Amino acid sequence: LETHQNTQPNATVLGRNYPNPFNAETIIPYELTDATDVTLTVYNLSGQRVADLVKGLRPAGTYQARWDGRNDAGQHLASGAYLIRLQAGSITQTRKLLLLR
Repeated sequence: LETHQNTQPNATVLGRNYPNPFNAETIIPYELTDATDVTLTVYNLSGQRVADLVKGLRPAGTYQARWDGRNDAGQHLASGAYLIRLQAGSITQTRKLLLLR
């Protein structure tokens, strides 16, 4: 699930998710200065991809993606630390998330 505001940010940036740590759901904000192909992916600490949250071309603006702690197959993931990675054009940014069940 993703929302979009049609604004013109100053930088492409992956914001801090909130709440963090989270139980049921977390919101992951990000901003794009230009229209570009975007992937927002969740990885476990072993580097395995567990969920693709956003994939595809997005116009410039401010976005919020939601993650409910499930993998792409819909299974609840275990409590622990996960990494969220934003790839937008040539920019890659990563942040740590903490899921508590």
